[in-house]
Amino acid sequence: MSDNQKQALVLRGGWDIHDPKNTSRRFAERLKTHGYAVNCTNNLAELDDAGALAKNDLIVICITMGEITDTQEQNLLAAVRAGTGLGGWHGGMGDSFRTRTDYQYAVGGQWVKHPGDRLDYTVQIVEEHEITAGVQDFAMCSEQYYMHVDPAIEVLATTTFTGEHDAWIDGVVMPVAWTKCYGAGKVFYCSIGHSDADFEQADAARLVEQGLIWATR
Repeated sequence: MSDNQKQALVLRGGWDIHDPKNTSRRFAERLKTHGYAVNCTNNLAELDDAGALAKNDLIVICITMGEITDTQEQNLLAAVRAGTGLGGWHGGMGDSFRTRTDYQYAVGGQWVKHPGDRLDYTVQIVEEHEITAGVQDFAMCSEQYYMHVDPAIEVLATTTFTGEHDAWIDGVVMPVAWTKCYGAGKVFYCSIGHSDADFEQADAARLVEQGLIWATR
């Protein structure tokens, strides 16, 4: 690896229904086309070495309902606070470690529900940003994530719930993609990505790809 080559660590695993192998492979390959050196692995021992972890310019988390140790969480968050970028999608990042509230504080949100499960919905781009460049409003047929979110996030895209499945959320506008800062690190999250097929929607794939690049140190 050259001195100026960006280094990305893609950690995958957890719930197989979220297709961590294929979704992580998709974006690992996209990062490589941008010149990144990518380590794509399901070995969470990568989080044990704080010094090695901090050398990454980007860490992508793709682990739904996983488990990490106190030390692993501390090392991950310390790396981000020091400037390593953090990015991911759907439950792989937004429902990674349910009991780890410090991790959720860094991400800026946590999944709580997808009323109606798989359904048709639309995504609205609400902020001009390098992440949303070239991305138009688009339709999805997948899980529409209802999330608890940090009011400090910068919202890039939203979706609106109809109330068809839970009447009390009719008209609720929910963030789909956002950025935030965590120390010196930049954080990007997108709630789309239940399976790799979601990213056959070109605007969704472009949103995530550009978000990961933006988050990179």
